[in-house]
Amino acid sequence: MKTFSKFITAHAKAIVAIWLVLFIAMVVFAIQLPSKLQGDGFFVEADHSYVINELAKTFDLPADTVLVVFDPAEDKKIQETLQKLGDIKDIHSIQSPLEDASLQKNGIAYAMVHFNNNVENLPEVVKEVRSLIEDDGVSITGGPVISEDINTASQKDLASAEAIGLPIAIVVLLLAFGTVIAAILPIIIGVVTVVTAFGILTLLSGGVNLSIFVLNIVPMLGLALSIDFALLFINRYREERAHTTIAQAIQTAIQTAGRSIIFSAVCVMIGLGAMIVIDVEIFHNIALGGTIVVLLAVVSGLTLLPATMILVGDRLNKWRILRVKPGGANRWRGFAGFVMKRPVTIVIVALLLLGIGMIPLKDIRLTIPQVDSLPTKYDARAAYDKLDETFGLGETSTLYLLAERKKGWEDEEARNIIYTIQEQLLDDPLVDKVSTIYTTANIKTPEELSASLEIPQAAQQLKSVLNAFSKDTQLFIPITLNVAGSSTAAQEFARLWMDKDLGVDFALGGQAKFNQEIFDEIASKIFLAVLIIIVSTFFILMLAFRSVLIPIKAIIMNIIGLSSAFGILVYIFQYGHFGIEAGSIVLIIPVIVFCLVFGLSMDYEVFLISRIQEEYLKGSDNTRATIDGLTSTSRIITSAALIMIVITGAFAFTDVMPVKQIGVGIAVAVALDATIIRLMLVPSLMKLFGDWNWWLPFAKKNK
Repeated sequence: MKTFSKFITAHAKAIVAIWLVLFIAMVVFAIQLPSKLQGDGFFVEADHSYVINELAKTFDLPADTVLVVFDPAEDKKIQETLQKLGDIKDIHSIQSPLEDASLQKNGIAYAMVHFNNNVENLPEVVKEVRSLIEDDGVSITGGPVISEDINTASQKDLASAEAIGLPIAIVVLLLAFGTVIAAILPIIIGVVTVVTAFGILTLLSGGVNLSIFVLNIVPMLGLALSIDFALLFINRYREERAHTTIAQAIQTAIQTAGRSIIFSAVCVMIGLGAMIVIDVEIFHNIALGGTIVVLLAVVSGLTLLPATMILVGDRLNKWRILRVKPGGANRWRGFAGFVMKRPVTIVIVALLLLGIGMIPLKDIRLTIPQVDSLPTKYDARAAYDKLDETFGLGETSTLYLLAERKKGWEDEEARNIIYTIQEQLLDDPLVDKVSTIYTTANIKTPEELSASLEIPQAAQQLKSVLNAFSKDTQLFIPITLNVAGSSTAAQEFARLWMDKDLGVDFALGGQAKFNQEIFDEIASKIFLAVLIIIVSTFFILMLAFRSVLIPIKAIIMNIIGLSSAFGILVYIFQYGHFGIEAGSIVLIIPVIVFCLVFGLSMDYEVFLISRIQEEYLKGSDNTRATIDGLTSTSRIITSAALIMIVITGAFAFTDVMPVKQIGVGIAVAVALDATIIRLMLVPSLMKLFGDWNWWLPFAKKNK
């Protein structure tokens, strides 16, 4: 680090110039990112996607459908609207309520607009549909429309969160540093980091599918970490500048605070990287985007920031608004002394508070986000709710059974297999309807079907029906369930049927199967991801602090803190408090919050323990080192935590529910970590364990 720090101070102008050129280039690409994002990231390469693709390719079933809602249902308006839509080249077919009475009820009607399977830019097609149906009483909804609205909402969410978070962050930085220049510089570093990350993601989007939630996660993480790193760095620089030159102070800050920043970032990236083992697209997206922005936060924090500070010099203290005492203020030393005198009491109180937060966790209910990700003010949500209330769209669901038979499906044995599968399905209490050649042609038995096929006129009609359900070696059977596809019962149905022996190879597709695959993939891999994070973090902290007990304590305290945060999340979003409508917790939230916060919280562990270790190695005893370390870092940890809470918590005021829950989850977890855990539990346990804190088997004494 010494050589690196000297290089930075010697080439400050060149480093700033390179970053400036890079930033300008990345701005050009960054503004294109929203148009490159598609879908919500809930995708796993398994049976559901295989079945849907095969049905689209082999049986020409449309993969995407938009619902056009008419309220009130007026024949003239319906006819005019559908005529306009007929001119769109990408439309496969339209089911009109004027031809299908089941699409009209209680003065409301809807048309089903099916799209070709090879549509290259579905969001643009959705915009075209929306522009053509602009009229009172006409609206659109459905999967593609909801995805497009979530993308739009995500962009608005980002703007509104920044409008809330950044001004408050500046105030926190002013309180921490007292001068305008020192307060603005971390914000500039954060913006450069996020914009550069957006630019890189745009360049990667050609080969990687990126979900719309990347637009919120990357700036949430990038701004918070960049500002936190800058806060730590500038604080350490100021301590050194009090008794040395600018260049020497920068070099010392790089060698000390820079080391803490690198270890912190590595812990965060481990949490992000662990998500890759869960084979769901959104986790891969967050791992990719998060790793890029965290890496850039480290690089900008250790190159652009110190280089800029070299050029700014003592003007860093220009435009002073507040007089901030350097180092540890008396109140923090008093607080540290209070904690160290009553370690047992503090530990009991801290664990009691965290335990109370855990209580609601027993009731946690996880779901995959559907249309309820959008607020009711969006037309797509309002239109869907209207259809659901009138037609009960969410009360039933459809599964597709796709079977493969090498001999095809036209011989007598095949007809018997179809009938057997049909009867097994109809015997299940969750099945309302099964569509096969028997139910469609109103034929009761395989014998009756065989007899009918002997009649030439009937055979021609029956074969056309059979061909609608089978092509070459493949057969598909639509199954209507009397429960919602998002229900636990529907998922269990999919699991149960995939284990059955039907005499042929088969796969299932549909919402219930999709949900089951997402749930099962996360459930089967989450413990591996957690194990990777815990083991990796343990060894990194053990090497960093040459201690066994410190990483063990950090891991246990993190798990306790996160459990308490999840309980509070249930209290807010599932029970419905603080103006939030009672609902459920989005399935991905515990995974994302755990993986992110486990790494983020290590920032404060590294900040605090690094300073304690520094004092300990200088010759202080464990108690004195802990007091000095807590005194010198408490203000900066509190400020850093406030920055993190403000930046992530600002997303609590956004519209998209998964983003809202992620923002609140991270903010709550960080608040608990930076207060109860880092300022109470950590120093208390450091006191109780004494010199054992620094024990490492087979190693020389630290002192």
